[in-house]
Formats: sequence, structure tokens, C-alpha cells
Amino acid sequence: MKPLHFVTTHEDHRIALLAALAITIHIIESAFPSPLPGIKPGLANVITLFCFIRYGWKIALQVSLLRVVISSLILGSFLSPTFLLSLSGALLSLLSLLLVQWPFRHHLKYQPGAIGYAIIASISHISGQFLVAWYFFIPHPGLFKLLPIFISFAVLLGLVSGIITQFLVEPHKASPE
Repeated sequence: MKPLHFVTTHEDHRIALLAALAITIHIIESAFPSPLPGIKPGLANVITLFCFIRYGWKIALQVSLLRVVISSLILGSFLSPTFLLSLSGALLSLLSLLLVQWPFRHHLKYQPGAIGYAIIASISHISGQFLVAWYFFIPHPGLFKLLPIFISFAVLLGLVSGIITQFLVEPHKASPE
């Protein structure tokens, strides 16, 4: 019987590096207190957004799924409600980015920038988490009174993530002096 021999590509290494970075950021972020349950800066999502803009949705999906699964294994939350919320947010945010990008796929100059993508992804992320929390864990209509607060935080934190992503995607050149 021949031993298995796997060949890794440059893209595999890129995905592993970006996923490791996202996982590290996610784990560091999990150590900080949250003003409200479910409200975190989401800086690990900057890496996913960077991947989406720079390398496309397939690599962004792989990096995002690796981040969610491996982080939950390290933090001990795999298959817990926290894992389901994180997974639903990640998947809905990527789906929303795809839906926004689709009409503009042939016209690069008309696509939203990093800030627009980040705000859309952030709102979708918190909406996905909110709907899963409402449907599976807290099916009470009073929960919807919190939705405007969550959306407001999503816009603000999406703006911050978008600004950071913009610097990563299009680094400013130092001016010659």
C-alpha cells in the first residue's frame, strides 16, 4: 500500500496563514468583555473581508469557516449555541456580500468599497446571529426591541472594520520627501 502524499499549493498556504491570523484575532477578542451579549468588535472579520475583496468569495468562505470551527474547538464552544451563532453570522455575512457583489461582478468600478462591504457584512452578521438566537434560543417577541441597538452597533463596528480593511486592501504609499 502506497503512503498518501499530499501536495500543497501556494493558495493552501495563503488560506492557512490568513485563517491562522483570523483565529488568533478571534481568540484575543474573546478575552475582552462585551457591552452587550453578542456585541464584539469583530476584528477577525476584517481578515474575511480582506480575503473577499482581494482573493474572492471561495477563499473568504474557507478562511471564515476555518476561523469559526477552529476557534470554537480551541475555546471549547464547538457545537454550542455560541458556535451556532458565530457560524450563522459568518455564513449570512458572506452570502450578503455575494448578493451585493453579484450585479457588479463585471464592473469593478461600481462595486462597493471596503467600508460599504464591511457595513453590509456587519449588519448581516448580527442579523444572522439575532435570527438564530430568536428562533432557537429566545423565541420571545420582546427580543426584537433590542434589534435597533444591535444594528446600530453593527453599523458603527462595520465602519471601523471597513476603515481597517481599506488600509489593508489599498495601502497608502508613502509620499516622497
